[in-house]
Amino acid sequence: MKISDEIHTGYFRIVKRLPSSRDGNPRYLCEVNRDDGEAVYFRTAPDSSLGYSVPNYNAKRVTVSLVTFYGHATLADIKLSPA
Repeated sequence: MKISDEIHTGYFRIVKRLPSSRDGNPRYLCEVNRDDGEAVYFRTAPDSSLGYSVPNYNAKRVTVSLVTFYGHATLADIKLSPA
């Protein structure tokens, strides 16, 4: 169930690897440290192809698009952002 959309820009970090989905796809708990000093935490969705690309963005400046599914902030899109 989609509730809202949010866009955040900052430095990306993988906090921890979550248990894989029941189909064996990777999941992560991540954060973006925004320019205003706040950290935004979110997860990758189960069975999302983003679970495979997330490690490529670790410690890089990104823009993420988040949606809320069943009470959890969930990654919808991630792109590199210019410094």
